[in-house]
Parts: sequence; C-alpha cells; structure tokens
Amino acid sequence: MARRKTPPGSQASLREANRARLIESLKKHGRLTQVELAGSTGLSPATVSNIVKELTASGVLHTATTSRSGRRATLVSLARQLGLVAGAHFSSRHLHLAVADATRTIVAQSSLPLALDHRHDSELDRLSLLLSDMMDSLGSTVQDLLAIGLALPAPIDPRSGMVSSPGLLRGWEGIDIGASLTARVARPVFVDSEANLGALAEAREGEARGTSALFIRAGHTISAGITVSGDLFHGVTGKAGQIGHVTIDENGPICRCSNRGCLETFAGGPALLSLFPAGEGLHRLSDLLQAAEDGDGSARRVIADAGRHIGIAAASACNLLDPELIIVGGELSAAGEILIAPMRHALERSALMSVQGLPEIVATSFGEWSETRGAIALALDHASVGAGALAVTA
Repeated sequence: MARRKTPPGSQASLREANRARLIESLKKHGRLTQVELAGSTGLSPATVSNIVKELTASGVLHTATTSRSGRRATLVSLARQLGLVAGAHFSSRHLHLAVADATRTIVAQSSLPLALDHRHDSELDRLSLLLSDMMDSLGSTVQDLLAIGLALPAPIDPRSGMVSSPGLLRGWEGIDIGASLTARVARPVFVDSEANLGALAEAREGEARGTSALFIRAGHTISAGITVSGDLFHGVTGKAGQIGHVTIDENGPICRCSNRGCLETFAGGPALLSLFPAGEGLHRLSDLLQAAEDGDGSARRVIADAGRHIGIAAASACNLLDPELIIVGGELSAAGEILIAPMRHALERSALMSVQGLPEIVATSFGEWSETRGAIALALDHASVGAGALAVTA
C-alpha cells in the first residue's frame, strides 16, 4: 500500500513542521524548559505544551520538574531509549571513543595511544573492533547504533569526505573516510576535523553556547574551529580555521604543509619537544606538561613561548572574525595559565581593540574529550525523530 503523504499547508503538515522544529531545538541544545523551547523555536507556549505532551506520551520526549529563578518549570529532553550514537576522535597520538544516548549522556568510553603517522586502513580496522567490543559490553551490537561521528586531525572537505589539504594527514589522503568506515561497520558515518568538532561540543553544551567563538586546539598539531551563533563555519573546502598554518616567520622552518614558518613550526608539539636534548626524557607532550607542573623552568618557558606565538595568530584571527570568545583545547590546554596568560598578553598587544574589549580566553569545558563529544553531536545532528524513533538523515 502506498504511504499517504500529508498535504502541504494542511493542519497536519503544520503540526509535523512544529514537532520537527521543537525536536531539532532539543537536538541542538540538549535540555530546555518549555519556556526556553518557546523562545528557541518561535512557537507559542501553548503550542509547545501540546507538542511536549503528545511526544512524551509517544515516548519521544522525557520531561522532569526543575526550578529556574525560584519557580517550578518543566525540563524537556529527548528520551534516552530512542537510540545510541558513537563518537570517535583520532588525534595524532590517541584514539578516543564514546557511546552516548539521545540526551548526550555517555554510557561507555575508552581511549588508547596511537603511533605517529598511523594509516587509515589499520586504524579504521582497530576502531571497528573496539566499537564492537564496547557495544558488546552494553549488551548491544554495532547495528544498534544510529550513526557514528568521527573527528580527524586534518581539514575535511564536506563535499568529498576527504582530507582537503595534502601533507596534513599522510596515510589518510585520497580516501572517503566516512564511506571507508561505513563499509566496515555498516552504519552511517559523518566526518569532520577535530578542531571543528571541539568547537561544536563547546557550542552545543560548553562555554560557547549562544555565542560566536574561536576554538583553538593546541597539541601535537594546531588548528581552530569557528562557530557563528552556534553553527560551524567550514569554508568552501573545509579549510577554515587552519590557524596552525598561519605564517609567523616567512624565513622560518619548513612546515609539513610545505610552507615556511607556520605557527605549528614554532608552537606545535614536535617543535616544542625538539628544544630539549634527547637525554632529558621529554618525548611526548605529556612529559613536557608534567615537567612544567613540577616547576621545571625550561618547560614552563617553552609552553609560555608557545602561548605567545598562538596568541599572535589568534589576534589576526580576531581581527578577521571578531569572535566573542576564544576557547583553548588540545593537550597543551592542560598547562592552564602557563599557556593562556601569554596568549592573553599577545592578544592585548596585537588585536584590534573594540569598545567592548577583547574576547575572553578560557580553557575547554571537556578536556581531552571535547572532540569526541563534538563527534557525538555531529552524529545526533544527522539523526531525526519521527513516529517515536530516531532515523538517520544524510
């Protein structure tokens, strides 16, 4: 029997559109009161109340009583039983994996170290096995996942799903990475850069909610993600935010992107570690951070210098983009004010001042799991709610 379509412009069509608008708002913001839902959707409080009652009865939404400004309010979220999504993050040296429900609550997570210059084939095989084991531990299978979000340490062309710039992620270039993982797990996969997904996590549930922000990820590599009113800005080929390849010194060292004097050649992990003799035992950024925490003056100076260089590049980004907030993530963000204070000073010296002052610089809300949480948000963005269940949209 052919499925009947709702006539456009009918009352039923309007109700469906209003339900979809409300659900999309909850996917973006997580949990909202009915008053907040009315504000975010533009629907009347009465319409919101009716939709919430209807979808709660059908198992799509969950409600709870809360208190806001001393007054009782109804807090609304997607129902947890609607399904599970996974988020994975391949950084230069680690894999982070988490499974979450429709409310973004993490139900399982794991991480493991990676060798430098890891390749897509072996690492996607490893991710498939790890994901299968994780779902087994939850009494489920990979087939129960609605979608998978994947963060990678390189810009991704949203049109092709491939790394958009040669030289930035060798062993992963020329591959439709989402399609390659989908072939292994038979689930929909959505891919973006780690900086973009770190920015998305902050925009959805962290420091950047309701603002336009610059998320700078400083670690083995350096990159940035840009959110405008909560939405990611990718540029034409996904390269927006590649602050690590801003030229600091045109006569400086050769960068992996083939240019000279990029920010990464002064403030990226390998550049910082190369400043120490091999015998000092500083082989990873975690070693450098521990030495700084222990009071080692050389380690603290190297991190502070990195903060100054990043701050100079951030000032140029601020003059171009005019963000309300700068959020610092990545491994180096664990250094706290050792890194951020010099960034702040460089910004004060080099950025164009406004009557409102300069953007505040803060550390990421989620530490090393920011990008994974952003990958979860990406997966949920592609899951739509209908008839009491989640489905996946392209």
